[in-house]
Amino acid sequence: IPASQVKVGELLRVLPGEKIPVDGEIWAGQTTLDESMLTGEATPIFRQVGDGVSAGSLNLSGAIALKATRTGKDTTLAQIIALVETAQTRKAPIQGLADQVAGYFTYGVMAIASLTFLFWYLVGLPLWGDPIFERILSSTAMGMNDPMAMPTLPPSPLLLSLKLAIAVLVIACPCALGLATPTAILVGSGIGAERGLLIRGGDVLENVHRLQTIVFDKTGTLTIGHPEVTDCIALLKGISEQELLQIAASVESGAQHPLAHAIQDHAKRLELGLRSATSFHTEPGFGVLAEVEGQPVVLGNADWLTRQGIAIDNIVMDKIPGFEAIGKTLVYIAISGQLAGLIAVQDKLRPEAQQTLHDLRQMGLRVMMLTGDRPEAAAAIAQSLGLSPEDIRANVRPDGKSRVIAELQAIGQSVAMVGDGINDAPALAQADVGISLHSGTDVAIEAADIVLMRDRLSAVVEAIYLSQATFNKIRQNLFWAFAYNILGIPAAAGLLLPSFGIALSPATAGAFMAFSSISVVTNSLLLRRSFAAKTSV
Repeated sequence: IPASQVKVGELLRVLPGEKIPVDGEIWAGQTTLDESMLTGEATPIFRQVGDGVSAGSLNLSGAIALKATRTGKDTTLAQIIALVETAQTRKAPIQGLADQVAGYFTYGVMAIASLTFLFWYLVGLPLWGDPIFERILSSTAMGMNDPMAMPTLPPSPLLLSLKLAIAVLVIACPCALGLATPTAILVGSGIGAERGLLIRGGDVLENVHRLQTIVFDKTGTLTIGHPEVTDCIALLKGISEQELLQIAASVESGAQHPLAHAIQDHAKRLELGLRSATSFHTEPGFGVLAEVEGQPVVLGNADWLTRQGIAIDNIVMDKIPGFEAIGKTLVYIAISGQLAGLIAVQDKLRPEAQQTLHDLRQMGLRVMMLTGDRPEAAAAIAQSLGLSPEDIRANVRPDGKSRVIAELQAIGQSVAMVGDGINDAPALAQADVGISLHSGTDVAIEAADIVLMRDRLSAVVEAIYLSQATFNKIRQNLFWAFAYNILGIPAAAGLLLPSFGIALSPATAGAFMAFSSISVVTNSLLLRRSFAAKTSV
C-alpha cells in the first residue's frame, strides 16, 4: 500500500535496499541504516529490536519488521522539511533594516534621476556643450563597438539628459539589496539541513552572531545520558542490597529520569522483579514518593529527604565525599521514615565533550555547565572538561535553569543554552539561542532555535560556525550592494562625461545592475566552500 495509507500501530516489513516509509520502532530483526538524509552522517548505524527509526533512512543489510509510531506530516523527515521551509522565510532583523533602507533608497534614486536630468539639460550641456559633444563623437568614432559609447550622431541635449536620468534609475535598482539577506539564508539553511543542523530562521543567525556565553546542561548533553549503577549500599538492618535495589526500581517505575532508567536497567540485569507500587508522586529535580507493598518510600537527593523530615546521619555523610569526588551521583532511599540505603550512579562523558568545549572557547565564547548534582560531583565533571569553578552552577533545579539564564542576560550577556530534556525547555526558551539534540524530548526540540539531528555534541560547534558564517555573508552582500550603488550612481549620472566623454546608456546600466545581483548570489554560494573548508580542519 502507499506510505500515506499506513496507520500508527501497524507492522511493516522493510527489506534490504528499501527506504523506511514512516517513523517507527523495530519490532523484529536487526540491520544497519543509512541515516545521512536526516543527520548528514555517512557512517551506517546499527539498529535492533526496540530502537527507533526515522522515515527517509535507507535499510542496508537486514530484513526488519517495524511498528509505525508516526506517519505523514508527523514524521521526523516531514518536520525537518517544515523547519527548513519556515527557516527560509523567517527574516533576520538586518533584512528588515535592508528592506527599509531599500524603500527610502528608491525615493532617493528617483530624486537623483530627476536632478540629473534637470542639471544636464538646464546647466551642464549649455555650459560645457561643445566640448562634451566633441568628446562623445570622438569616443564613438574611435570605438564603435564600445558598449560604453552612445552612438547618437549628433547628440541631442534633451535625449542625452533623458538617457542619463534613465541610466541612474536602472543602475540603482535595489535588487542586490533585496537579495543580500535571503540568498545567504537560503544557502546557509540548505547546508545546515544537509549536515543535520536545523536553524529555524534568519533571526537565529543574527542572535548566534552576538553570542558571548554558551551554557550546557550536564545529564544527557555533556554526558551520554545513560548512567549506570556502580554501588548499592544498604543501611537498614533486615534489608539486603538486592532488596533495596528492587524497592528502588519499583518506585522508579513511575519516573522517566535518566537516573530512574539506570536503576530499572540494573534491576533487570540482576533479574529482580518489581514489587507492587502505588501512589506515585514525582517532584522534578528532587525525587519520588510511592508506597511499596503498603510501606511509604522516599527516593531522591539529600534535599528531598530533608524536605520529607528524614535525617541523614553522620556515618552516611562521611561516605558521600568519596563518591562525589569521582563524579558519582547519589540516590537516597528511605523506607517508613528511616534512611534505608543509597545507590551511586555514574554517567560517562560524551567522547567529544572535552574537544567541543575547547573549540567553543577558541571561538571566544564563555562556556558554562548547569547541573542538579551537588557541587562536589559537579566539580569532578568540570575538572575533566577544563571548566573553572566560576563557570559551574550546581544544585540547580529545573525551574532554576531559566533563572540562571535570565541572570546572565541581566548583566548584558547574550546566552545560548544547550539541552535535551523536558526540564531544559524553559531555559531553552529563555535563552537568546536555544540548541537541542534531536535525541532529546519533543518539548525541548520545540523550544529550541537550533536542532542538531546528529546525536553528537561537536555539531554544536558546526551549528554556531555555520550561523556566524552565514551572517558574515549577509553583511558582505550588503556591503557590496551599497558600495556598488555608491560607485555606480555617480558614473550613471554623468560624472565621467565632462572629462572623458563617457556616458552610460540605459542598456549598459542594466547590465551593471544585473552584474551586482549575480555577484551577491555568487558570494552567497561561496558559503558552501568556506564552511566545508572550516569544518574539514
